[in-house]
Amino acid sequence: MTRSEPVHPILYARLVADLRRLGVETGMTVLVHASLSRVGWIIGGIQTMIEALLETLGPPGTLMMPTHSSEWSEPSRWRNPPVPPESFDAVRAAMPAWDAARSATWSMGALAEAFRRWPGVARSRHPQTSFAAVGPATGALLDHHRLGDALGETSPIGRLYALDGHVLLLGVGHANNTSLHLAEYRSDWTGKTWHEEGAPMLVDGERRWQHFEELKVNDDDFAEIGQTFEQSQPGVAIGQVGNAESRLFRQRPLVDWAVTRMTDHRP
Repeated sequence: MTRSEPVHPILYARLVADLRRLGVETGMTVLVHASLSRVGWIIGGIQTMIEALLETLGPPGTLMMPTHSSEWSEPSRWRNPPVPPESFDAVRAAMPAWDAARSATWSMGALAEAFRRWPGVARSRHPQTSFAAVGPATGALLDHHRLGDALGETSPIGRLYALDGHVLLLGVGHANNTSLHLAEYRSDWTGKTWHEEGAPMLVDGERRWQHFEELKVNDDDFAEIGQTFEQSQPGVAIGQVGNAESRLFRQRPLVDWAVTRMTDHRP
């Protein structure tokens, strides 16, 4: 009979210390993308991680996470699995109205799903690419997110840019960095296109299907863009939070650099 190797637990105090060592400071406005499993065995799990982030930022700070819900979208564009054309209308009619409080995240991970339900957290009102936040900058980040601008200027990542906020990649890389989508909106390359979108929403208390156009985004080059940015530009702090290699940086320099990179290098 073999015995498994001991796994060292990660405690709240270590998370706070690691975040501070990485450069997270009281009063910052920070967008977090995270893979909690890569941080390790956290005693208290998700609750401990959120509390450590809030403790590190303090009452003057604002914490934001993506709470996307791509299920609330135009069914004719679904591919995994596709919807038969004869069912498009039935699917649209059966889909409940998107609701900031009740509509769950989709493929965002357990941390983001728990955070959107955390006491005091608010959520932007985009049915597909919402963000959730808590702290003094919440209104400035979330209140103006309009349809047709999923990840552009009025979106929370666009407002984070206006506030000169930070991004924390906690156990994930730039492939998960939604701020690079803002660069897509700002840059110009051959083949940049928009597509028809839609979702059911509550309008004046009634469920209505809303039609709008959104940019056709593409994150295939995000990892390469992020890697090249780190090699050529200063300012990205890299360190361990628990067991997870993590990155902290101001969002503005990355977005500005990525706009030029996309314009020059995208086909």
